[in-house]
Amino acid sequence: MNITIATVGKVKDKYMKMGIEEFSKRLKPYAKINIVEVADEKAPETLSEADMEIVKKNEAERLLAKIGDNDYVIALAIEGKMKSSEELAAGLESLATYGRSKVSFIIGGSLGLHESIYSRSDELLSFSKMTFPHQLMKLILMEQVYRAFKIMKNEPYHK
Repeated sequence: MNITIATVGKVKDKYMKMGIEEFSKRLKPYAKINIVEVADEKAPETLSEADMEIVKKNEAERLLAKIGDNDYVIALAIEGKMKSSEELAAGLESLATYGRSKVSFIIGGSLGLHESIYSRSDELLSFSKMTFPHQLMKLILMEQVYRAFKIMKNEPYHK
């Protein structure tokens, strides 16, 4: 399986970088992982609704340029469907079984996702109703993808 994780902004904190690198290494036996970071838009703290849309649109264009035309796209969004780790594993396994072996996860920037991302997505996934920093979400997603492969292979993983 080929998995792309496309995110807005670079991970800056060393401990998060180390965690992401660790899960990238752990995932190598199971899937080819492509981590893509696109530049975030520089924006002041206070923006009008129109300016927020422009920021999200510009970030979305960068993200979508990194996604293949035939990729199955899963966007992380608060309003998405919450799944258990087992349900995520079953979903990824089903995609692989039915020839959808290129999966792209999209994590938006601090303002969220533009409508064009929602339109391109095959699925919206929510990890919580809470808001998380997008850099931390990348680490959490990597761990859950790794856990999903361990579940699919019926291999032990700490609880």
